[in-house]
Amino acid sequence: TRRTMEIVTSVVFAAAGALAISDSLRIGAGWGADGPRSGYFPFWVGLLLVLASAANLLAVARARGVRHAPPEMFLTWQQARTVATVFVPTVIYVVAIPFTGIYVASAVLVAWFMVRLGEFSLIRAVPAGIATALVAFVVFEIWVLVALPKGPLEDYLGY
Repeated sequence: TRRTMEIVTSVVFAAAGALAISDSLRIGAGWGADGPRSGYFPFWVGLLLVLASAANLLAVARARGVRHAPPEMFLTWQQARTVATVFVPTVIYVVAIPFTGIYVASAVLVAWFMVRLGEFSLIRAVPAGIATALVAFVVFEIWVLVALPKGPLEDYLGY
């Protein structure tokens, strides 16, 4: 039921937040002489996760007295199919990154979503995917100097 999934989700997120808090305290969550220490921001994000999860659990507990007839389902089959149309290609994208590099995988993912979900033609989707990857490459590799995972194409081009 929806109530069960609300509880499970809240507990999982609270546990993730508690883990972030714990690890942040281990590596230092305070403010050092030169600014925030490594665990400062993760500590606050973890605390927000725990607080949001507690608020959600409280809302679920308050709603217990409200009767639904029948209990509201968390996810219908149609909703699950809709989630899968985004989830499955995203998992394939993540798996492909070590083999193709992030830029090629991103270009393919953008083009795929444009064709599949946006109903664009390949003639419009492929250039948009390539443009997205090129902009990301320029921003991260050239301007910000952050090296992201590269594949055979980038090796071939000398990056």
